Amino acid sequence: MKWNWDNIKLILSILVVFFLFAFANQRNGERQLITDESITFLNDENLFINHHVVNKLLIQKDKHVRNLKKDALALNELENDLNENPMIQKAQVYLAVNGELGVNIEQKKPIARVLANGSFYIDDRGKKMPLSDNFSARVILVTGNVTEKYFSEIRDLATYMQQDEFLNMHFDAIHVRSDGELELSTRTQQYKVLLGTAENIEKKFRNYKAFYQKAKKDKSLIRFNLVNLEFNNQVVCTKKQQDGRQ
Repeated sequence: MKWNWDNIKLILSILVVFFLFAFANQRNGERQLITDESITFLNDENLFINHHVVNKLLIQKDKHVRNLKKDALALNELENDLNENPMIQKAQVYLAVNGELGVNIEQKKPIARVLANGSFYIDDRGKKMPLSDNFSARVILVTGNVTEKYFSEIRDLATYMQQDEFLNMHFDAIHVRSDGELELSTRTQQYKVLLGTAENIEKKFRNYKAFYQKAKKDKSLIRFNLVNLEFNNQVVCTKKQQDGRQ
C-alpha cells in the first residue's frame, strides 16, 4: 500500500489535535482551585457561620480544596460534608469554567430559643439547631418541659407570633407546662396567658386582642393573674386576690 503525502499530512494533523486536546485537559485538571470570595450566603446577612468555617469544612482526604486538582474534586462529597453542619440548611457546590470553586450556603433559620434541657434553637422546620458563637438571633424564649415532641407546635406558634406585629412586641416567652399546655408571658403585664395547644391560634389571639383592648381601656389589666384562651369564643380571666396573693 502506497502512502501519498496528503494521507501523511492528515494523519499527522489528527495526532497533533489529539495531543493538544490531551495536553489542555491535563493542564486544566492540574490548575489549582480558587476559593476566596466564592462563598455566597443566600438568606441572611447575620451569619451563624462565616467564610472561615465554610472553608474549614471544604476538606477532602485531609487536603484543603485550594490544594486539590480539579480532576480530583468530588463536588457531591463536598456538598454532603457541608450539609452535615448543623447550621446549614442546604449547600450547593459548583465549579466554574475558570476553575473557581463556588459555594452557595442557605443557613437554617431559628424561630425560638430554648432555655431548658440545655440551650438551643428550634428552627423554622421544627428541628433542633445549636447556638452560634458568631451571632445570637433575637427570637422568642422557650422554657419549661421542652421535649422534641413539642418542637413542631412551638415552631407553629412562634412563627405565627413573629409574623404579627402586636404579638411579636407583646409577648416575650413561651412556657411549656408539665402537661404540655403552652403558656405565654407578656413584656409589660404581670398576668400569664394560657393558650393550651397551638390549635386555632388565629381565633385565640383574635379573642385576646379584643380582650386586651377592652381591659386596657377599662384600666383593669392589673387585676388579673391568668388569662385563659383555651375556650371557644370567650376569654376566661382569673383575678388576683385583693391582698395581693396569687
